[in-house]
Amino acid sequence: MGSEMQAHAEAGGDPMDPIAVLIREGQHREAVAACARAHGEAVGRLCMALLGSQAEAEEIAQEVLIAAHRAMGSYRGDGSIRAWLCGIARRKCARKVETRVRRERKLKLVHDAEADAELPDETLQKRRRAEVVRAALERLKPSERDAVVLRYDGGLAYREIGEACGIDEAAARKRVSRALARMRTMLKDQLHDRLPNDGAGQ
Repeated sequence: MGSEMQAHAEAGGDPMDPIAVLIREGQHREAVAACARAHGEAVGRLCMALLGSQAEAEEIAQEVLIAAHRAMGSYRGDGSIRAWLCGIARRKCARKVETRVRRERKLKLVHDAEADAELPDETLQKRRRAEVVRAALERLKPSERDAVVLRYDGGLAYREIGEACGIDEAAARKRVSRALARMRTMLKDQLHDRLPNDGAGQ
């Protein structure tokens, strides 16, 4: 057990993470339940950001837990549990998007003109801002879009983004920075407020 914990720590994970302990002890059902409690919300936000559909996000979030349960027998603890789950979610969302018919139409937030007219100005502005930002996200390279979503919707640290995307921390930081710079260029004439600053934090 000591050597396993040391290997887990060297790989970037926390050997004392309760979920990692459950996995090592073979208590996989309990580990999946713990994953849902501890990281289900973050995985759901990530799926929603990548898919733009609440129903599809909930479906994929459930598939992530099922896939995680099946993979626990070969789990090696390479990185944090959250990054591992988000990596599974990212791949499943990518496959979902690839097979979706009329992808752009389903991702776009479509509002009826009459319904918009009944909304308060502040709410309407927030909706339109979300549409503009989502459109800019869709124009990014998939790898850049995933990195931004993992950072700001998944709440992952740069090290965890690297783990989820198969790159190192420095490359993850650079990818997010590059993506935000491109988005600022795309949105400079459409948004008056600023996008999040990149390069700060872990």
